[in-house]
Amino acid sequence: MSKLIDRFGRHIDYLRLSLTDRCDLRCSYCMPKGFRDFEEPEHWLTFDELERLIGIFARIGVGRVRITGGEPLLRRNLPELAGRLSALPGLRDLSLSTNATQLDRHADALKQAGISRINVSLDSLKAERFAKICGRDSYSKVMSGLLAAKSAGFAPIKINMVAMKGENDDEIDNMVEFCHEHGFILRLIEAMPMGDTGRNTQYLDLQPIADRLKHKYGLIEHSTPLGAGPARYLGSADGQFNVGFITPISQHFCATCNRVRLSVDGTLYMCLGQEERYEFRPLLRGGARDAEIEAAIRDAIELKPERHEFREQPLKLVRFMSMTGG
Repeated sequence: MSKLIDRFGRHIDYLRLSLTDRCDLRCSYCMPKGFRDFEEPEHWLTFDELERLIGIFARIGVGRVRITGGEPLLRRNLPELAGRLSALPGLRDLSLSTNATQLDRHADALKQAGISRINVSLDSLKAERFAKICGRDSYSKVMSGLLAAKSAGFAPIKINMVAMKGENDDEIDNMVEFCHEHGFILRLIEAMPMGDTGRNTQYLDLQPIADRLKHKYGLIEHSTPLGAGPARYLGSADGQFNVGFITPISQHFCATCNRVRLSVDGTLYMCLGQEERYEFRPLLRGGARDAEIEAAIRDAIELKPERHEFREQPLKLVRFMSMTGG
């Protein structure tokens, strides 16, 4: 099988696929209050277009796809698409990122459709604080969704917590214990300065947090990654519990970046922190042959920059996380 190698020698084998830029939460670091500038549904790639495009990606070495949003479970008939994607030759791993507000209704169907792993965003275990951070009183729905996913047999279930100074950093130990109790993998994430929402978030350096948790819980460093993403992991000696750290600011992972992001309108973004992009919707709707689309993918990968510049140019990026895809 051919591979996608960028100009810096990185093997690109992981695609994050946004199915909608809409969300039923308004997390403070992701989407501005009152935001209404969403893509029109006629601009969204259809299931047929997505199946065709992801099939081409899979044939040239992209074996991992994570379905994201916005909130992907707001896209109608998602289990149908998941089933079509999981059957594609060459696609060996199909996963989902969600806020879990709709997960209790869909967990079983998603598992049967071929999604094996789920990441759930959860920034607080306090209902009032959750509502403040996320803009909606949906804590009980998220908890129900998490338990439904656990009951459906998803493994692993990863909890993504954006750690924010002065907002939820006092809950990190409680989140560690909650995840240990339920057999979840906790991943702590540094806030990124994407748009005004990201820049206004209280950044917290996770390096001291990692050192503290390492000593408090007797955690050791993992020699092998626990997934396709950028997290670095510490784990218990018996292997029963793991904590990941995603540190785009304090210890960036650009040299090993293996991923690109496809937005709901068919725009491929090469980097969260840069503006390089390639639009595939015109090709898909303009009669392009598969060979032409494959060539376009390879051209797009050549645009992938060496690294982001979040530290050097924090005001550079104006688009929000929800516009790019998670």
